[in-house]
Amino acid sequence: MYIDLAIVLILLIVVVVFFRKFSSFVYAFAIIDIFLRIMTFIKYNTVPELKSLIGRYLPESIGAIIGRYSSGLLYTILMWIYVIIFIIFLSYITSYFIKKRK
Repeated sequence: MYIDLAIVLILLIVVVVFFRKFSSFVYAFAIIDIFLRIMTFIKYNTVPELKSLIGRYLPESIGAIIGRYSSGLLYTILMWIYVIIFIIFLSYITSYFIKKRK
C-alpha cells in the first residue's frame, strides 16, 4: 500500500502551497521526519496494541519511505537529496541559534 507515501507527499505539498518558501519546505520536511522517528520510538517501546496501530499506518522515517519505493541509482540520488535537505535544515537551525545568542 502507498498510504505512507501519500500521507508524506500530501503534507509536503500543503506546506509548499501555503507557505511557498523553500525554507518552509525544509522545516516541514524535517518536522515530518522527526515526528516519524518519535513515533517509531514509541512503537518499539510501548504496549503491543499501540505498536500494531502505529506500525500499520506510519513509516519509520522519510528515508524508510525512500528505501521502500526505490532502488539502485534512484535510491542513491533520493537519499543524497534527503541528506542535503537535512544539511540545509542544520544550517538554518545553526544560523538561528547564532542570531539568537547575539
